[in-house]
Amino acid sequence: MEALYDIPVIGLLIQFIVYLAVHTPVLAPIVVAAAVPIILGALCGFMNERSGVVNIGIEGMMLTAAFVAWWVSAVVHEVIPASGGPLGISPSLLIGLLAAILAGCAVSAIHAWLSISVRADQIISGTIINIFAFGITGYLNLLVSGQHLATAGKFSSLPLPFLTDLPLIGWLFKSFLAVGPIALTMLVSVIALQILLHRSRWGLRTKAVGEHPKAAETVGIDVIKLRYRNVILGGIFAGLAGAYLTIEVGSSFQTGMTSGIGFIALAALIFGRYTPIGSFGAALLFKASVGVAAVVRFAPPEGTLGDILSGIPIEVYDSLPYVITIIVLAGVVGRSIPPAADGRPYERESQAA
Repeated sequence: MEALYDIPVIGLLIQFIVYLAVHTPVLAPIVVAAAVPIILGALCGFMNERSGVVNIGIEGMMLTAAFVAWWVSAVVHEVIPASGGPLGISPSLLIGLLAAILAGCAVSAIHAWLSISVRADQIISGTIINIFAFGITGYLNLLVSGQHLATAGKFSSLPLPFLTDLPLIGWLFKSFLAVGPIALTMLVSVIALQILLHRSRWGLRTKAVGEHPKAAETVGIDVIKLRYRNVILGGIFAGLAGAYLTIEVGSSFQTGMTSGIGFIALAALIFGRYTPIGSFGAALLFKASVGVAAVVRFAPPEGTLGDILSGIPIEVYDSLPYVITIIVLAGVVGRSIPPAADGRPYERESQAA
């Protein structure tokens, strides 16, 4: 194998692939931790887009939920300063998580009302949500920053040594168990929604409404009700994504801390062909550079490859998810076909008359 390393260019590529394969057990948990909010955001978009409602307001929903999770958990912690139990779950964190989910659903309900009932332009509706969320959370963060609230801490990982210590595949379980309960919820949600989409009454009705709402209405499906339900339920995943940023992977809120995650989530959904499993894989691809940067920093490869990777500024690695997103969308968006009725407000025949 080492003889192949001497081949110009190709040798470096082979060495890089071998390097990644060897360090996969270390790289995987880092990539998963970075991809969790993107996957959850993509699931929010999935619930919307499959129902025929475009949602570019995922970023604003996540940002709102992130602030609510942090602030509510901090306030409750002042009243109930209880320590965490299993998984680091304390009353303050649990209430903060529930508040974040409610906040995500509330913002989603506004988007549903504007998109479905008012029949406003869905792109404009999502843009308004993003702008308003950025402004109001930044303003509220300034107001509460002077209160010196004690942090409520964050959720911890789930120790299951009988899984993480398994030979060959133990690192795979560790990748998800090392993060926390929200990451585990994400994994279960991806699998469940993928099955439900193709194997349940809800999934078949959702696909029908997203593809041909008029035909769905003729067979007794309430298009308006189903779209409302799916869009609002999608807010649960935006709420989980926001809470993940402030009470699981972190324990504080920063203005604009989502930093485009919502838009990357939407790109992952498109690249994943509007499916949960596809979005899951796309999010891992987009965030792979984060893991590579961390591994190179602590265990750089030897020789020329190590000199090249170590010489790349950290800012380049940080920008790679966005660059990959642009490249992928430029090459795939034309072949990833959205639901036929996506973005088209539905009006019943009786109302149109």
